[in-house]
Amino acid sequence: MSRLKISLAAVVALAAIPLANAQSLHLIPAPREVVTGASQPIPQGVKINCSSCFTDSVDGFTVQDLTQSLAARSISATGTFVVQLTRVETLPDEMKPEGYTITPGTNSVTLAAGSSAGLFYAAQTLKQLIEHDGAAAVVHLATIKDWPAMKYRGVHDDLSRGPVPTLEFQKNMVRTLAAYKINLYSPYFEHTQQYASNPLFAPPGGAMSASDAKELVAFAAQYHVTIVPEQEAFGHLHHNLTWEQYQPLAETPHGAVLAPGQAGSIALIKQMFTELAAMYPGPFLHIGADETVDLGLGQTKPDVDSRGLGPVYLDFLQKVETALAPLNRKLLFWGDIAQTIVQGSTAYQGVGASSPDRVDPEILKKMPAEFKKNTIAVAWWYTPQPKGFSKFLTPFTDAGFETWVASGVNNWSVVWPDDNDALPNIQQFIAEGQRQHSTGNLNTIWYDDGEALANNNWYGLLFGAAASWQKGTSSIEDFQQSFGQAFHGDSTGFLNQAQIELMACHRILREDAKVGDGSDGLFWMDPWSKDGQIRAAKIRPYSHEMRMHAEAALTLIAKARAAYPATAATPSNASEKFPSNPTSLRNPDAIDAMELGARRMDFIGLKFQLADEIVEGYAEAQKALANPDKKIRAQVGPDLSNINGINGRIADIRDTYSLLRELYEQAWLRSNRAYALRPVLEHYDETIALWLGRSDKFRSAQRGYTDTKTLPSAGDLGLPSGR
Repeated sequence: MSRLKISLAAVVALAAIPLANAQSLHLIPAPREVVTGASQPIPQGVKINCSSCFTDSVDGFTVQDLTQSLAARSISATGTFVVQLTRVETLPDEMKPEGYTITPGTNSVTLAAGSSAGLFYAAQTLKQLIEHDGAAAVVHLATIKDWPAMKYRGVHDDLSRGPVPTLEFQKNMVRTLAAYKINLYSPYFEHTQQYASNPLFAPPGGAMSASDAKELVAFAAQYHVTIVPEQEAFGHLHHNLTWEQYQPLAETPHGAVLAPGQAGSIALIKQMFTELAAMYPGPFLHIGADETVDLGLGQTKPDVDSRGLGPVYLDFLQKVETALAPLNRKLLFWGDIAQTIVQGSTAYQGVGASSPDRVDPEILKKMPAEFKKNTIAVAWWYTPQPKGFSKFLTPFTDAGFETWVASGVNNWSVVWPDDNDALPNIQQFIAEGQRQHSTGNLNTIWYDDGEALANNNWYGLLFGAAASWQKGTSSIEDFQQSFGQAFHGDSTGFLNQAQIELMACHRILREDAKVGDGSDGLFWMDPWSKDGQIRAAKIRPYSHEMRMHAEAALTLIAKARAAYPATAATPSNASEKFPSNPTSLRNPDAIDAMELGARRMDFIGLKFQLADEIVEGYAEAQKALANPDKKIRAQVGPDLSNINGINGRIADIRDTYSLLRELYEQAWLRSNRAYALRPVLEHYDETIALWLGRSDKFRSAQRGYTDTKTLPSAGDLGLPSGR
């Protein structure tokens, strides 16, 4: 791809440009079969014809979506290059549900499919085949035959650990994900769906209403996306069970798990899911049932002691399935507990104190046939596995269950997603799912500490879209080379490299410094605390290298923006309807989020460096004060000023936290409701106040030095004893 801006005259003069190979198309997902052709300038735009739109309003929406998407890029829909959309009956069986073909012609291209979904996906591929905007637009012609490897390709979105997206942002997620052939969106609820039958659960301003659900379902249907709600129905119900009237149903007081022995537990589940089914009329409901860490520790302890954890857990799952059978939905449940029960693992991260002894591996095979028919086991794990992912699926596939796999974007509790884990996890787990005939994937977003930002997640989400559509093991390298072009319209490669620089930051912190990844905890950590001193010693040798990668990412982001300056030029004449050069990058909020992630990553290193310099600077001041040489003693004032002056190190830390607070608040409100923002901002305020307090202490020491020519001890100022 050319990295140069192309003038209108140059575009018109361009001959057909041969493409080297399919990868040079930079398509996400990569089509199954591609024969590349030539590149054709379309300075006057395209003309869209649709033979089925008169009889099928869904195909009409595809034309509308394509027209609007191109218009947003200043590409006219009244040009001379013809885009023909057509429905055909002759596709092979595997292609009929969602497959499509793209065939170039003379000054034209034909998109053909056997279904409305297939035609929609063909149009999404065409969008990516068009590079640049306005009169500089070029369509890369290729003969494509494409269909998905997995039937269900989804994103699972945590709405219960802090951030709750606005309805408008959820619509944007659906629209954007559909452009990369995702067909499921699964919002996760613990307490953030409003229920008329249980009105106490939902926090004011922090939950989806029934009208929100209805509007989202209707919107998503246009984009061939099914909404699959998950309402936790066993564990993860702490926010619900803190209400006094629900205490009889809690396994432990104010815990997170429903007590299976209480009749009211099933009644509560029926109430919630009856309402949920009315709001979300798709074929699936997700009952959760993961991480039931309290089970057997409270009300159910006698039963668990008598029969064992496995039978108690699985019996309750069967009761839930029986109770919800009248809703006529297939029920998804997380596979971790049942899988752990079967394998007898005591190392599983979620089971904790209730990890069972080894149970007969035949236990799942003995589950009733009706239960297996009506449920889907969703196996999950979020890190790469050197020995593979088979163990997460085989207990269910051997027992005759339908399975989905759940990978993770590794966005939780970090300043920027750790794609060193996310990409291979997504790649390997989905490939294993395909090998074991899993019918779907849920690529998961979690907000464990309530702080991660939604616009951080697109890199991992799009790779999940690619891996679940493409057959076999998806190439991480190909994806990394394609992302910037496919998602942002950036043919410079700068944004692709910025992502890789941020991966390097995580890798240095984890593999070299051995302090974990670029976590929120590290970002907030006081470098002079006990924990901070331990980590400071580990980070110190690598701060420079890590910061250089973070700052390289910031520079690359700036270079990408400079290559696509936003322009609102008035046409010089009536015939020049659109600007002749690419003018802007797409999805700019995601670029802003990446910049903020790079800034926060850089600050992790800077904060520890500055904290060291303060300690060292004060030691130098004390040493100078004790020197009999007057000239050397004169250095005490400048030493103190370097710590706490106008450009002092304390001010650097304070001011950077303050800047990041403002940028963070702006980024949050671009995607989320105001609910749950305040605790994060208060964390900023508290941390800024800490450094303001330290500034005051040093200022007092500076005044004392001016008056008495003495300095307090380092300990009196809260400084660590030294390195």
